[in-house]
Amino acid sequence: MELDAILREGVYRGASDIHLVNKMRPIYRINRELTEMQNAEQLNENDLNEFFQVLTKSNEGILQSFNRERKLDMNYEVDGVRFRVNASLSNGILTYTLRIVKNELPEFRNLGLPDIVRKTALLPQGMMMITGKSNSGKTTTLNALVNEINKTAKKKILMLEDPIEYSHKSINSLIIQKEIGEGKDCLTFSAGTYNSLREDCDIVIIGEVRDSKTMDAMLEMAEAGHFVIGTMHTKSCAETIDRIINFYEISDQKTIKYMVSSVLKAVVSQRLLKGINGGLVMVPEIMLVNDIIAGAIRKEKLTSSEIEDAILTSQSTGSLSFIFSLANLVATNKISLDTAKSQIDEKSYTHLTNTIARMKNNTLNWSGMN
Repeated sequence: MELDAILREGVYRGASDIHLVNKMRPIYRINRELTEMQNAEQLNENDLNEFFQVLTKSNEGILQSFNRERKLDMNYEVDGVRFRVNASLSNGILTYTLRIVKNELPEFRNLGLPDIVRKTALLPQGMMMITGKSNSGKTTTLNALVNEINKTAKKKILMLEDPIEYSHKSINSLIIQKEIGEGKDCLTFSAGTYNSLREDCDIVIIGEVRDSKTMDAMLEMAEAGHFVIGTMHTKSCAETIDRIINFYEISDQKTIKYMVSSVLKAVVSQRLLKGINGGLVMVPEIMLVNDIIAGAIRKEKLTSSEIEDAILTSQSTGSLSFIFSLANLVATNKISLDTAKSQIDEKSYTHLTNTIARMKNNTLNWSGMN
């Protein structure tokens, strides 16, 4: 079975991801559901080994990296369509996950995020986090923001990515894209971020914040007068703050809380849920850092409930609670009530249904959702 033929079929069927596993037919993820490639034979170990040769073209550097790390992240292209490839081992046999990268840069207005997110990204200095689980659209949001800034502002934007997914061409802004990894443009996200201090950047985009070294570099960039945007695999704004603080030893956390509360401008936490029409719908939670939220971050004992309450009481200044976002989508018939309930715990059901009722009765609105 030819790798390129499998990938072409995935593109034709509108898949987001393609899974190649031993003793299974090729599997496509379409609108979050897994479906096998029809009229195809099961893949075997020889097929998977041949795919590796096609992907790496026997590149000695890539082979050495895979043998050492037991995994591989790279890009591959078929008929002008790019794929983000992850190769790893399962019981000593190769297995692949390939993400289809759309060639057309995403437009911010089509994401389902309020405009306050775009406006925040245009601030002269500070820090913003884009967060969510895997497959929640973080990379798409990042690139949509860069695309928007590129069209409307004169900035130097440095993007640190692993791997590079969307290719940007400078329009009004100057965009530099660097790939992270051994044998690539930068070894680590933290090294790339620290070096950006010498590159006269206005905005630095960090594809994934994984450790305190990268966070240290982000904080230093923000304090030095730049705007920094990073992504993190967290499921809520509150969890994002908790993760940042817990990068550090307890003895350092008080200092870090004050630093974060002073430079952090916003956290955007997003999920993609299946909509009533069968497509995916963005569900955002937005925390704009004002005095109330900054005070909550600086507290000695930080709890998720305090952050969530602070977001709720700050909706008049642009923040958006997750419950409110879910309720708006139910009230406008974009997602079902059952889908909304599946995202929250049972004790929040009453709050959700009351919020939906008030929206439908036109007694509750948030202008930022429009």
